[in-house]
Amino acid sequence: MYILILIHSIILMVGGHYTYAEVPLFDTMKDIFGFTRNNYDKVGHFAQGFVPALITREIILRKTIINGAGWQAFFIVSFCLAFSAFYELIEWWVALATGDDAEAFLGTQGYIWDTQSDMALALLGVVTGLLTLSKLHNRQLARVAITHDDP
Repeated sequence: MYILILIHSIILMVGGHYTYAEVPLFDTMKDIFGFTRNNYDKVGHFAQGFVPALITREIILRKTIINGAGWQAFFIVSFCLAFSAFYELIEWWVALATGDDAEAFLGTQGYIWDTQSDMALALLGVVTGLLTLSKLHNRQLARVAITHDDP
């Protein structure tokens, strides 16, 4: 879990350093693959779903907040998607406050569906995280529980 948090932090720091629309590696990929834009922000939005899904899942399981795997998954997806939508609202508010300089902050790069695709990638990240790492996460939590039960 900590490794995922570190990777997510690095993604955020790189995006903050260069701005998400100008990360050099993704500019190179844009040129090589003929993309119309620098897609680094899409990596960030995928991670914005993937990593918080597992953090949310851990809190729910450790605190036994929600019973039933189906309800847990529903809540995790809903919570992470709401978090992503809230981030998009913050971007909008900053854009309103900054006026003409909003494009540099938003990094939409002329893509009219940027907000919707950002949230869709966060949703994809949540679902991917839950589908690929839930069993491993359960084993890790079981080991932690066994360790804490020993005197």
